[in-house]
Amino acid sequence: MMRALYTASTGMGAQQLNIDTLAHNMANVNTTGFKKQRVEFQDLLYQTIRRPAADEDRNEPVGLAVGLGVRPAGTTTLFAQGNLQNTENPMDVAINGLGFFAIQVPGYEEPLYTRDGAIKIDAAGQLVTADGYLYLGPEALEENYLDVSIAADGTVSYLLPDSTEPQTAGEPLQIFKFTNPAGLQKIGKNLYQATPNSGEPVQWEPESDSTISLSSGYLEMSNVQVVEEMVNLITAQRAYEFNSKLIQASDEMLQTAANLRR
Repeated sequence: MMRALYTASTGMGAQQLNIDTLAHNMANVNTTGFKKQRVEFQDLLYQTIRRPAADEDRNEPVGLAVGLGVRPAGTTTLFAQGNLQNTENPMDVAINGLGFFAIQVPGYEEPLYTRDGAIKIDAAGQLVTADGYLYLGPEALEENYLDVSIAADGTVSYLLPDSTEPQTAGEPLQIFKFTNPAGLQKIGKNLYQATPNSGEPVQWEPESDSTISLSSGYLEMSNVQVVEEMVNLITAQRAYEFNSKLIQASDEMLQTAANLRR
């Protein structure tokens, strides 16, 4: 059978995964702290028909080889900073820089990590995510707390009735950095899990590291650019169509060869 049939089929499969990834990016265009993904491709094994040669008998600097298609090599998460949206909610916090909030999730021995700073306060006065998972660092707020605020270093403070002296809720929010954020494993619910590829988490020290800061009253939006994703979608769709045309052309060539005796 013709190589083109199988080669074009690999192209269709690769572009299908590409479109699936673009769909995932577009679906999360309004997800707080979402980081878009990009599919990376590699060409497949080449079938060598004739090797180049340079000796006393032959001088053929160019050989003859046929490629056998493409395969997805991986999906890379792009951690470019998303736009900051002013929410005027003091419990919304955006991270400026490549840092992650540490989250305690039941069922996991180690903390998980997120860029989602839409912080909630539960009935016990603890700072939690929308799913009720605890942000590590601050302690529970005392009863009847008022005017909660979060400083640029992650310190949570509040007032109590009949008091003008701010109270501090224990330690600041724990922020961690990674040598290779793209090595983090996405597990859904805006959460990431550290892996050997991401490196060990390193806790942010506000006094010595100015590459990260927190902005209270803001949320980091998704870094998906709608126009860019639409252009990528058109490119992927056309590439899928081209590969389907190649299969159709190969089929017509085989049909012509099969009809030679008619």
